[in-house]
Amino acid sequence: MYGHVEKLAEEIKKGAASVEGVEVSLWQVPEILPEEVLIKMNAPPKTEVPIIEPQQLADADGLLFGFPTRYGMMAAQFKAFLDATGGLWRTQQLAGKPAGLFYSTGSQNGGQETTALTAVTQLVHHGMLYVPVGYTFGAGMFEMEQVKGGSPYGSGTFAGDGSRQPSKLELEQAFHQGKYLAGIAKKLKGEV
Repeated sequence: MYGHVEKLAEEIKKGAASVEGVEVSLWQVPEILPEEVLIKMNAPPKTEVPIIEPQQLADADGLLFGFPTRYGMMAAQFKAFLDATGGLWRTQQLAGKPAGLFYSTGSQNGGQETTALTAVTQLVHHGMLYVPVGYTFGAGMFEMEQVKGGSPYGSGTFAGDGSRQPSKLELEQAFHQGKYLAGIAKKLKGEV
């Protein structure tokens, strides 16, 4: 809601683009909330990132889905978008594609892992290959001296009331996740 997911997405894009021969696109899903609700929520205006159509997912060799968390699950906007992918599901056009997740929550107990766990069902029904970041980020996964979002399930940040911005470590994990998934997508395509 406050742009935190987009900031992580920009770092993920940089990480994926750092893999030779990989092209990266950044998209956002359509907004489904009325303008008056967004105003009451103090949501900032949408950025110029293009709106994706479900069919565009089929063109990708790999996908990283990011969303804010609402009560331990993905936000309704993203769920509505995925609900519109029935044609892709019916024809299994996303089957075999590597996919990962990243997220933003309002607090440390805001559901980062439950959001990932509940989102995995979408990937499974499409036959996508879930690629968690695991502990491949190394020492950054064990940081205990500062507040850090993310988990083995994917990159993450804490938004709070919107005033806290993603930390350097959270952005580094996002970069790593993008690079990691792009490398796997490239291997699966046989281009290593």
